[in-house]
Amino acid sequence: MLLKLRVLLLLVILFIHGDGTSASDPDPIQDFCIPNPKFGSIRTAHLTILPCKNSSEATSDDFVFSGLKGTGNFTDTGLATIPVNPAIFPGINTLGMSFVRADLKVGGINPPHFHPRATEIAYVVEGSVYSGFVDSNNRVFARVIEQGEVMVFPRGLVHFQMNVGEKPATIFASLNSQNPGLQKIPTAVFGSGINEELLEKAFGLSQKQIGSMRRRFDPKTVS
Repeated sequence: MLLKLRVLLLLVILFIHGDGTSASDPDPIQDFCIPNPKFGSIRTAHLTILPCKNSSEATSDDFVFSGLKGTGNFTDTGLATIPVNPAIFPGINTLGMSFVRADLKVGGINPPHFHPRATEIAYVVEGSVYSGFVDSNNRVFARVIEQGEVMVFPRGLVHFQMNVGEKPATIFASLNSQNPGLQKIPTAVFGSGINEELLEKAFGLSQKQIGSMRRRFDPKTVS
């Protein structure tokens, strides 16, 4: 009897663990769901739900997006991004995907970051990009990828990019979640309000240096 209880307990644990690790965007239950702007959106812990409008009101324009023809606004790191999600491209709502255009100036970088809810595939449209990710054993997988090449970044792993060519680079990337999330490592560490003493001990930096990093990644923070 005790053995049966142990086996049953093990099966329950495995079921719970397996259910949690396989979680992703839910499968659609209809052909498509064009968001109805009249109702806005409903946010949950895992997903932004965009109520559908009647399918008879959908048009071809709902399934075409023309906003990737030019570059976005560049940051001080030489990166410009145009993220595309159901809020601006209705046709991909409930289809479990989103994408982004990224442009890098010569020497520009996409700082280390990760997407907690999505695997990303990045395609180099133009240029030469040093690109890679770090696994959970702190092993770096990185190389220069050229025009026409693709690299994948597994879900939840820190990844990065840098233009190492002599001309601007353009990347198109696809993510397998309509709400992949984005966590930039420098901002998460120095711009989130983590206790200053903890940061000093963790990074071996002085109070002045921590203050400088905080001002850089969160201008609202007073050192």
